[in-house]
Amino acid sequence: MSEDVSVIQTPLEAKSPFELRVGISKNVPEADVRIALATGDMGFLHSFTTGSAVDGPGVRVVAWTSGCMWRCLYCHNPDTWTMTNGLPVTIEKAAEELRKYRHGLEVMSGGLTISGGEPLMQHRFVVKLFAAAKAMGVHTALDTNGYYGDRLTDEELDTIDLVLLDIKTWDPERHRQLTGMDVARTLEFALRLAARRRKVWLRYVLVPGLTDDPQDIAKIAGFTAALGNVERVDVLPFHQLGRYKWKQLGMNYTFDNVEPPSHDLIERTCAIFRKEGLTAH
Repeated sequence: MSEDVSVIQTPLEAKSPFELRVGISKNVPEADVRIALATGDMGFLHSFTTGSAVDGPGVRVVAWTSGCMWRCLYCHNPDTWTMTNGLPVTIEKAAEELRKYRHGLEVMSGGLTISGGEPLMQHRFVVKLFAAAKAMGVHTALDTNGYYGDRLTDEELDTIDLVLLDIKTWDPERHRQLTGMDVARTLEFALRLAARRRKVWLRYVLVPGLTDDPQDIAKIAGFTAALGNVERVDVLPFHQLGRYKWKQLGMNYTFDNVEPPSHDLIERTCAIFRKEGLTAH
């Protein structure tokens, strides 16, 4: 695959995942994209970011994949919906980038988190990059909505140290309105993770007026507690850091007037999870 100027000039490391990146791989032949997805020898990444303390234990490097099949109404990185907005990166290059931080990750009890986008749209690349990380002794975490969890074999799943599982809401109709997709496959993946006793952190985005229904949250809390393998729940407050991306991409953003949740709402939400015996932050 020949590289065009935009690919050559775009650094893999970004200052922030909120950096807008568009059309970087638009000239990559479709055949090359198909081969990359089938083999995992190349992936499409929005970026690598370093120093994250909110994407798993310790201080972490995060590989942000491009490509997502969900269309969350409040998504703060809509540029990651399209795979070819990302940078084409060979598995060797990605492993080389990770190796730079191996010592620091060990000192800071961190690791590699693969997020997105939805990483399991590129599941072969994810499996290979995690294998490279494990060979370096680096802790691995997968941040996923779980919709394509069935793409991973049991053996591949068992090599992932931690799954950060995103459950957006409980009510099926509300979930379809929010994401464009059904919640059932996410819940099925959660049950599979529980059956295999894989460590999970639940992630729940709290949006005032949208995902703050106490009854809905209580159902998620009850389901989560019954799994028996969820170590903690991260209640993630809605924010407006990605609003400018919607504007620059010419997309209709319907959350202009939505404020971040109050401290009181966050605490009340955490209390619902804690009532079920879960650790919630």
